Amino acid sequence: MTDCYSCRVEAAPEPLPPRERVYDDGLWRVAHATSSALPGWLVVLPKRHVTNLAELTAAESARLGPLLQRLSAALAEVTGCVKTYVALFAEAEGFEHLHLHVVPRAPDLPDDRRGPRVFGYLAIEESQWLPEPERDRLAAAISAAVGCGSSADKADHIAISEEGAVGCQ
Repeated sequence: MTDCYSCRVEAAPEPLPPRERVYDDGLWRVAHATSSALPGWLVVLPKRHVTNLAELTAAESARLGPLLQRLSAALAEVTGCVKTYVALFAEAEGFEHLHLHVVPRAPDLPDDRRGPRVFGYLAIEESQWLPEPERDRLAAAISAAVGCGSSADKADHIAISEEGAVGCQ
């Protein structure tokens, strides 16, 4: 998929910078959003090209819920957010690859940026984007807080026990 931004990033021959690999378990990759001024804005992407939730495999589906919970907990730990917003659109040309936005909602987030209006943080000039070194620093902290699958050197995966407990295998 050469016209798919996410697939091009995934296929890049050089190692991805920390901001592009907050988490990678072989099924899902998490990146810090590029064009945002909001620290900790994450994007969760399936590693293979998928454009619709209905196309997910059973394994991808089973991994997604626990991953979103772990990311939310990590964002609370790292950014101090009181909750996270999760949104899925994947409508923009070149960005049809399924991706979920996991957005930290800080306690002091202005009222005019709460709920769906948080996407205003993506509609800003490039000069206002969070700088790459700051995204890398946040990515490393969030990756450490998530624990599983956060390093290219680890083969850890999220596992769900019969009792529903989430952990690493």
